[in-house]
Amino acid sequence: MRALDLFKGRHFDQEIIVPCVRWYLRFKLSSRDLVQRMVERGIALTHMTILRWVQRYVPEFEKRWNKYSRPVGGSWRCDETYIKVKGRWTYLYRAVDKLGRTEDFLLSEPRDVTAAKRFFSKAIEKHGTPRVIPLDAYAASHRAVTELKSMGTIARRVGIRSSKYLNNIVEQDHRRIKRIRPMLGFKRFETAAITISGIELTEKIRKRSSRLEACRAEL
Repeated sequence: MRALDLFKGRHFDQEIIVPCVRWYLRFKLSSRDLVQRMVERGIALTHMTILRWVQRYVPEFEKRWNKYSRPVGGSWRCDETYIKVKGRWTYLYRAVDKLGRTEDFLLSEPRDVTAAKRFFSKAIEKHGTPRVIPLDAYAASHRAVTELKSMGTIARRVGIRSSKYLNNIVEQDHRRIKRIRPMLGFKRFETAAITISGIELTEKIRKRSSRLEACRAEL
């Protein structure tokens, strides 16, 4: 599907939809903040319209961006953080390379060995086998890597380092992702997963993790 075809039949033009989605994901603005911002520009819409745009367009934007993603480094700094969905804590598994470029992420309701294995398997499927994986002291992550090595999903040659210091990069990077309070929280797990995908995408753009000009040419 061509980029322009994504907006056919919409009441609002691409020039309105794309900035609203980008501002919602990139800055500490709620959907109601954006409604007021649009009113100042003479554009009347509802906060639910903006939220629907986010859910509709983030997967498409991500699909196009990933076609031009740059290779990531071979040292994966992995960690988990937490986000509340419908009043309950869920867990966001994330990894960045030593330069701070986002490797991958996974939102999971449980925080256990199975979730960690899903995260590592997903990241390896997308980026290939890492050279080394620094981990903190969380036992489930170490066990997940051990089990994936025995299954052949992770090569046995991949090094595992237990280092709180090496993971400072990903822990600092969590701060840019956790912009949930201005968004008034999440009501559904699926909605949270797509929105976080969009936030991660804006961070990849900020970090120049893709061939930006080629991506813009398609969009």
